[in-house]
Amino acid sequence: MPAHFQIAASTERFLQHLWLEKGLSDNTRSSYQRDLKQFQQWLSEHEKIPITEATPDSISHYLAWRYQQHYKPASTARSLSSLRGFYRYLLREGELDRDITDNIELPKQGRSLPKTLTESEVEALLNAPDTETNLGLRDRCMLELLYACGLRVSELVNLRVEQINLRQGIIRISGKGGKERLSPMGEEALNWVQSYMKQARPDLLNNVNSPVMFPGRQEQPMTRQTFWHRIKHHQQTAGITADVSPHVLRHAFATHLLNHGADLRVVQLLLGHSDLSTTQIYTHVARHRLGTLHAKHHPRG
Repeated sequence: MPAHFQIAASTERFLQHLWLEKGLSDNTRSSYQRDLKQFQQWLSEHEKIPITEATPDSISHYLAWRYQQHYKPASTARSLSSLRGFYRYLLREGELDRDITDNIELPKQGRSLPKTLTESEVEALLNAPDTETNLGLRDRCMLELLYACGLRVSELVNLRVEQINLRQGIIRISGKGGKERLSPMGEEALNWVQSYMKQARPDLLNNVNSPVMFPGRQEQPMTRQTFWHRIKHHQQTAGITADVSPHVLRHAFATHLLNHGADLRVVQLLLGHSDLSTTQIYTHVARHRLGTLHAKHHPRG
């Protein structure tokens, strides 16, 4: 995209609306901005019109172009969702007299199962950091919390000390849209948190009084990218061939809970999902894994 290309004023107002009224995270608003900017750029090159003058045919042609460019169906579906939100906003604001996305259908796509890990793979990953070092103890604590609480990576790296209640063994998580939830840490994760806070965290912060739970450089919170590299390093140490990322551990958290009989609505609350249908994807993962175990171990499997 050319450096001089400027996003439309109507798009800027919509993005401000997402922040002021919807309370969406920076990551979500950045996704909307990318989708709308790409569509605006496509319009300027192919139809020579601003984004506010697009028609249903414009959107249909744009979606067809994305397919020709081999964009993934999930990416195209998200792009259409962003456009739908934008044009409905303009309709509510009285800037348009109709919703041009009203009769545009989402691209059909298969619902892929989230990648996960076996319990033995998780155990190997958790044991990978060298806890005799400050960095290793920090990483072990982060991995334990990620798996024990099903955190999103942004929730983990931005965790503050005040969100942790050691006496009750719970953490208060600030999730998407500013929604808060409580999650129990469990005895194992709690022990690692206490060890880390006593032994490693003061040194990593150079004894500076800071609310940051997991510092990276200069007493600032670790970035998501840094933690991603750390988890890849520990994957190699553990000899795990499956692709491992912070989100895969979140999937493992949900799947293993369901495998051991947890109620779906409890898992929904722990994950911070606003809609139960989002959580239901994990029942397919759990059912598949239970079927595999039955076939392997049952005498009539």
